[in-house]
Amino acid sequence: MHDEKTSLRGEDVREVFEAVLPENELRQIIAKAKFEERTRKRDAVAFVRAMVIAAATGYGGRQRDVARIYFENGAQRVVRGGFYAWFGKELESAMEAIAKRAMAYGASLPLDTPRLLAEYARDFHIVDSSTVKLPSDLFELLPGAGDYAALKVHKRLSVGLGTVVDYHISAARDHDARHLALDESWRKLGLLADLGYASLKLLRDCQTYEVVYVIRLKDNWKPRVERIHRGEVTATFFPGTDLDALIDAGTLSLDGRIVDATVTLGPPGQTISCRLVGVPAPDGSYRFYLTNLPRTVGPNSIADIYRVRWEIESDNKVDKSCSHLDAISARTAPAARALVHASITSSMLACLVVHKHRLAERPAPAKGAERSTPPLHPQSLARAMGATALRIAETLALATREAAPKWQHIADYLFHLGHDPNWRSRPSVLDQMRGWRITPGRSRRGKIAPSTRKRSN
Repeated sequence: MHDEKTSLRGEDVREVFEAVLPENELRQIIAKAKFEERTRKRDAVAFVRAMVIAAATGYGGRQRDVARIYFENGAQRVVRGGFYAWFGKELESAMEAIAKRAMAYGASLPLDTPRLLAEYARDFHIVDSSTVKLPSDLFELLPGAGDYAALKVHKRLSVGLGTVVDYHISAARDHDARHLALDESWRKLGLLADLGYASLKLLRDCQTYEVVYVIRLKDNWKPRVERIHRGEVTATFFPGTDLDALIDAGTLSLDGRIVDATVTLGPPGQTISCRLVGVPAPDGSYRFYLTNLPRTVGPNSIADIYRVRWEIESDNKVDKSCSHLDAISARTAPAARALVHASITSSMLACLVVHKHRLAERPAPAKGAERSTPPLHPQSLARAMGATALRIAETLALATREAAPKWQHIADYLFHLGHDPNWRSRPSVLDQMRGWRITPGRSRRGKIAPSTRKRSN
C-alpha cells in the first residue's frame, strides 16, 4: 500500500500525461495544424507524443531520439529523408498548441503559494529568458548576439504552480525588457525579475495593475532618500538627498545593520515612491532591493522572497540539461522552433508531476515540522522520465484499465529516482517558506567515524 503523503501516485502521473497528451484532443490539434495531410504513413498522435517524451532522453540527438521513441512503439518505418521532412511549419504549429495545452492544464490546478507570499498576492510570477544556440546553417535566418545562430525563449513561471504559465520565442538579439509588458493578466500578482527587466516604466505599470514587486536596485539608478526607518544614521539630512551621497558622507553608515528607507525615483513630475531595503551579505557588501511590500515584511524576508527568483534559473536547467533545449541540431527554423516547444512541454510535464505530489503531501503537519523524506525535484524527476521514456510512450497508448498498474510502476520509478539529492545540505527556500524545518544531515564521514574509532581501539 502506498502512503499518499510520501509516495507518488500512479493516478497523478497518468492524469498529468493524459491531460497534456490526450489522443482525441491531439487529433484536433493535428487536424487544425494540417500536420496529417501530407502522408497517410504517419501516426501523427504517436509522433507528437514522441516529440515531447523524447526531449528528456538525450541519447543520439533530438530528432534521432524522436525517431527511436516513435518507431520502437510500432509505427510504420519510413526512409530517413521522409522522416526529417515531417519537421515543417505544420509540426511547429502543432507543438506550439500542445505547449499551450500544458500551460492551460497547469493553470487549472490549485496553487501552493507559501503563506508569506500569498498574504500579499494570489501568486508570484518570475520572468527570465534563455538563449538557445543553433547550428550555424541557421545564422542568416536566426542570428545570435555573436557569430552563431540562436533564438531566445522568454518565460513566465508561477511560484504557486512551480512551472511555466507563459512563454514565447524571439530573436536572440532582442533585449529582455522589450518582452515584459504588464497587462490585466498581471493584476494583483507578485513579480520577481532580474535587472535585465528593471525600468521606471515597469514600476509604474506595477502601480497601475496592483502588482507587488521585489527587484534589485540597478547600479545606475539614483534613488533619493525621503526617510530612513531602519539603519545607522549619524547626522540629519534633507529629504530627497541622493542615496550614494548619504553613504559617501557617512550619514548613512553601512556597518552591518539592516537598512530600510522610503525613496523616490524618476524625473520631477514623474517620480515613483517605493521602499528600499539593504541587507548585508556574507562578504560585507550590501544587497539593495526595491519593493512595494509593506514594512510588516522585514528586510531579511524581502531578501528571502527575492531568492525565490532562483526557481526560474532551476527551471532553465531542467529545459537545458534534462529536456535538452541546448541540443537542437535542426537545419530549418520551423524544426528548431518545434523542438523548442517540445522541450518546454517536456519540462512542464516533470514540473507538473512534482506539483501534483507537493499538493498531495501538504501541508506540513505543524508549523516547523521536521521534513523526514526528501521532496521531489524537477531536474531529478525529468532525468528519470528520460530513462523510462519508452515505457511512458507505451503506457499512453493503452486503455485506462490496462494502463493503471503500469502508471503506478512508472510512478514508483520516478519517485525512487526523482528526489532532490541536496535537500538537507541546500534546502529549498520555498520548502522552508511552506513550513518545513530541515535539519542538515551528518556527512557520510561523520556517520562512519564512530565505528571506525571503535574498531581501532
